[in-house]
Amino acid sequence: MKLATCSYSSSPTSVTPFLLQTRPRFSFNIFQASSSSSSTAARQPRPAMVSARNYAHAHYLPPWFSVAPMMEWTDVHYRTMARLISKHAWLYTEMLAAETIVYQKDNLDRFLYFPPEQHPIVLQIGGSNLENLAKATQLANIYKYDEINFNCGCPSPRVAGHGCFGARLMLDPKFVAEAMSVIAANTDVPVSVKCRIGVDDHDSYNELCDFIYKVSSQSPTRHFIIHSRKAMLNGISPAENRSIPPLKYEYFYGLLRDFPDLRFTINGGINTIDEVNAARKAGAHGVMVGRAAFNNSWNTLGHVDTAIYGAPSSGITRRQLLKEFEAYGETVLGKYGQKPNVRDVAKPLLSLFYAQPGNSLWKRKADAAFMHCTTMKSFFEETLVAIPDFVLDAPVGAPPSGSNDPFANIHTLLPPPYESREQELQYA
Repeated sequence: MKLATCSYSSSPTSVTPFLLQTRPRFSFNIFQASSSSSSTAARQPRPAMVSARNYAHAHYLPPWFSVAPMMEWTDVHYRTMARLISKHAWLYTEMLAAETIVYQKDNLDRFLYFPPEQHPIVLQIGGSNLENLAKATQLANIYKYDEINFNCGCPSPRVAGHGCFGARLMLDPKFVAEAMSVIAANTDVPVSVKCRIGVDDHDSYNELCDFIYKVSSQSPTRHFIIHSRKAMLNGISPAENRSIPPLKYEYFYGLLRDFPDLRFTINGGINTIDEVNAARKAGAHGVMVGRAAFNNSWNTLGHVDTAIYGAPSSGITRRQLLKEFEAYGETVLGKYGQKPNVRDVAKPLLSLFYAQPGNSLWKRKADAAFMHCTTMKSFFEETLVAIPDFVLDAPVGAPPSGSNDPFANIHTLLPPPYESREQELQYA
């Protein structure tokens, strides 16, 4: 089938399920606290564990909070740091093209391996060839991800343009339904779609509902992550696609009303824990946070377990986190030849001291250390002298309050209810 300049492969053999395979210490004690300081949050009742059939791994808490898949950011090193801060946030991989997984089948650890501590974790894949999507899903099974998500929201020219997938696929819901059926047929874990609220001029609420209706009625998809901006595929960059198209949260909450049997996670423009809780209070099943979870990781992820899941605080300090991260880093440096190097492994740490005393000096020292350090130990010895002890030894503080509630009046702004054009859509 063809759409615009892209062609989608739907080989009859690709929908046949494939057989599933069986599945050191610092010389000057930088990690030794100068004083014992920790705080334990008040213990609150833990939320109920997941019981719905759509979550195969029922021993994890629900995805009330998840970290968005971000290319070149949410790699295995970032996820290692994130899991040290939050035990319950759901983590997503970077998007992996199905073709990459298929063509790198003899080198899959480099792309798909993750430490078991990173559960719950979701693999996001992209592509426009059904056979490759089936093969990629089958190849990923051995790594035991907790969910597989299909990218229908990336506006990057490399993806939606030359790659002919990502956000462009929203213009072909029939293909997306076929792709989701193929993915689901080749895995035992739940599947989901991440999309925008529209593409270019195809941005009405009814068109979004048509997409949701067709994909959910013609595939096993029951979970949609909705980025509450449309994608503009011509004329603006991916970064501008995160700010120029206006947020339309009313579309998301309209979907909750019009598709009560589906689950929806809201994404886009949500930057604080207060806003996460406000979105959930307004009815969102889950909330996905992107750059705030990377650029201000300590203060964002540090409140997830307590303020969202009602779990006790771990009381971890940055010093303790870095000690564990050092041990992890030493085991992975140079695992694939010259990669990863110290810069690759330490990259997510550069946001750890956001807005703290010594942060700017720490980053300058890190840039210099990347030029010659070959171990995590030497990197930390050279850089952490910039950070005061009281910053290294403080647990996560109280979450900032006073954020505006962008969802306070959202239910007064909803679009008119959707009336499905069932017979027309069935053959579209």
